[in-house]
Amino acid sequence: MVTGGGRGIGAAIADHLAGLGACVTVMGRTRETLARSAAAIEAAHGVKVGLEVVDLAEPDQIERAFSSAMGRLGPAAILVNNAGIALPAPFLKTDLALWNRIFAVDATAPFLCTRQVLKGMIDGGYGRVITVSSTAGLTGFPYVSAYCAAKHAVIGMTRALAREVAKTGVTVNCVCPGYTDTDIVAGALDNIAAKTGRSREDALADIVSHNPQGRLIQPDEVAETVAWLCQPNSRSITGQSILIAGGELM
Repeated sequence: MVTGGGRGIGAAIADHLAGLGACVTVMGRTRETLARSAAAIEAAHGVKVGLEVVDLAEPDQIERAFSSAMGRLGPAAILVNNAGIALPAPFLKTDLALWNRIFAVDATAPFLCTRQVLKGMIDGGYGRVITVSSTAGLTGFPYVSAYCAAKHAVIGMTRALAREVAKTGVTVNCVCPGYTDTDIVAGALDNIAAKTGRSREDALADIVSHNPQGRLIQPDEVAETVAWLCQPNSRSITGQSILIAGGELM
């Protein structure tokens, strides 16, 4: 199961897992986007890819989507909590509605999705739960206090759950990309340009300056790390927050 699997990091992760032989279900809000992702993965790897349309801010929809997917394929061995939103605002303009909106998708949804699959993983003696956090889950950035708080929250959940299930054959990890070449970063560049009058090129240069390698992370780099964590020989890796950020944090 890959949430936010229709594009960007999620689509890359789903593609890599299918390439390793996994039966994949991509989840997200937009059927057309999911269908394009599923068709591309099927064409590349000759596997059938399922899709579930779900708004992860709605708990009832999460339960329905997972029930439907597992009804077709059986208990899930891998869950990738990838879906996320980033809505910038100064702290004093971050009202409760914005805070709750970000937490619903970035923190509460990973909790609820994990609850849907964890018992089956424990009963089967094998499972991989991987949540896509961010460098913002390990440090602070201005104007995204809610996003940072939510990403810190899923790292805390990951560490606690990893200890709780350590003897069950289930591992629980986070990956923490830096600025990645995705729609979220494209939107951030547009927002910076609109609010400051700077060019997108100048805004991009400022963003990649955080990465000592001076570039955006590519979705495939994140996907490769997730795919490694999903394999049996990564069974000793649990409770970790693995940075994929070109040395931005160490």
